[in-house]
Formats: sequence, C-alpha cells, structure tokens
Amino acid sequence: MYNEPIHVSDEAFEKVVLQSSIPVIVDFWAPWCGPCKMVAPVLEQIAQDYAGKVLVAKVNTDDHPEWAMHFGVQGIPTLLFVAHGRSWIASSAQCPSP
Repeated sequence: MYNEPIHVSDEAFEKVVLQSSIPVIVDFWAPWCGPCKMVAPVLEQIAQDYAGKVLVAKVNTDDHPEWAMHFGVQGIPTLLFVAHGRSWIASSAQCPSP
C-alpha cells in the first residue's frame, strides 16, 4: 500500500498502472514545469487520503516519454485516470486544492 505518489518508468508502466487492481491517477510531469509543482501537493494529499484505494503514479516525461506519447499528452501537467481497463485524460491539471 502506497501513501505517497510513486515514480514510474516507461518499462514499469504497464505492470504498475495498466494492470493495477485499484484505480490509478497518473501525473505526467517534468521537474522544470511550474504548474506541475503546483499540482504535486494535491496529488500527495490524495495519495495519503486514499492509500490502498487509489494509486498516484508520476511519470517524468523528460526521462520516460513513451507512455505520454502513447496517450497523446501534448502539455504538462496532464492527468490520466486508469480503472477497470479504461483510461481517461484530463488535460491541464492546474486547479487549487479544495
């Protein structure tokens, strides 16, 4: 059980994200991205609040671009939601914490 976001490589993406038994929020990000840094605390809180129910995965698109290209990510931060073999993309994840 993870209570914080985990970093996922291109090589591990299929097993960790696509084959997960619980829903996954994937954060496509990069270290230089200001808006990505704004989203990070919200995702950290989600990982803590929903540990064991939702997995928060982070993919650094500079180091691991394969799955970002696969899902057509054109800007970051971009969130991908994966559950029950389906995926949904939410572009531009800039939003304040409730």
